[in-house]
Order: sequence, then C-alpha cells, then structure tokens
Amino acid sequence: MTTPPRIALIHALKHSIAPIEAAFAQAWPEARLMNLLDDSLSADLARDGKLNDAMTERFLALGDYAAATGANGILFTCSAFGPCIEAVAQAHAPMPVLKPNEAMIERAVTMGKRIGLLSTFPPTLVSMPPEFPASIQIVPKLAEGALAALDRGDRITHDRLIVDASRDLRNCDVIALAQFSIASTAPMVAEATGRPVVTTPDSAVDKLMKLLNVKP
Repeated sequence: MTTPPRIALIHALKHSIAPIEAAFAQAWPEARLMNLLDDSLSADLARDGKLNDAMTERFLALGDYAAATGANGILFTCSAFGPCIEAVAQAHAPMPVLKPNEAMIERAVTMGKRIGLLSTFPPTLVSMPPEFPASIQIVPKLAEGALAALDRGDRITHDRLIVDASRDLRNCDVIALAQFSIASTAPMVAEATGRPVVTTPDSAVDKLMKLLNVKP
C-alpha cells in the first residue's frame, strides 16, 4: 500500500479520542485517522441496560459510513458494545474491524490466569468478561464516580478514584484497563498495585499494524 492506510476510529465516548490518537502518534504516526463520535450510544446503553437490535443497526450504519469514506480498517473505541462490533466485522470482512479490547485481551492472557478488569463504565464489566477465554479468572472492578468526574472535567479526581479502586486488584497477575479513556492512568495503577498493567490503545494500534502488514 503506497499511501498510508486510512483508519476509521468510531467512538461512543468523547474521552476516548485523545488516548487513541496519542497511541497512533507514538506507534504509527503515518496512519491517516478519521474520527466518528456518537456519544448518544453510551448514554442510550446506560439508559437501556442492554444491547438490542436497534443498537446493532446503528453500529452497522456507522460501519457502512466509515467504509464508504475509503477506510482500510475500523477500530471501535468503546468496550461495552462487543456483539454490535462483531456484526460490523461480519458485514465488512475481510477489512480489519477491531473491538477496542480484543488486542489487549490477547496480550493479557499471555501474562497470567487471574486478570483484574478495571473500568469506569458499568456496562463494560458486563459485556467484556465473556470475551476472555473460559480458563481465565476475571476480577471485575468498577471505579465508581470516576467517569462522572471526567465528564465534569475533573481529571485529578478521575485518576485518583481509578488508582484507589485498583488497589483491590493487587492479588491479580495482571491488571487490564478496560477503556481507552483510562489508559493514561496505567503508570499510576502499576505503581499503586505493583502489578503489570495492559491498556487498550497501544494493543489495538499494534494489532492493526500487523493486520495491515505495516512494519513498525
């Protein structure tokens, strides 16, 4: 591929944009990025409490739009919508369509059998554990109040609540940060727990590069 691939980034939380752009800037600055944001997706999921056919149709429409712009790959950045993203991947095969967490899960399971899963968005702790192999023990942990703090623009409180919550995961082999929006807390979580920490943005960029045969 002579011109760098175009990667469509589809977000359900505005807080996901900066972390994934930072990961691309570090690992794959040549990629051409486009951002699609619909923050009503996360609001409607929080209201309804579960995924439904209407939500899947919305994801299919977003995938169709991204493909129509000439995207070479699609990365979804919100971790609570796994089945909807799988429907998009099926519709657009063989184009790489990644769930935000699949690359991180692949990395985490090589590091231990007991994985702490830390999130600030409750639906993620429902949808994401089944994506891990059955042989893995998942210890879910919600950092309560952290997302509301971030929505208020209070990143200091957001980060402190995540670090406080992470201390309950000190008996895990590895801690997985379940969302793009909390990836920046990885060094603080590692320091507070003494455990290795994996994040979604870095893992996802690495996997996309491999799928599109881009040399680091």
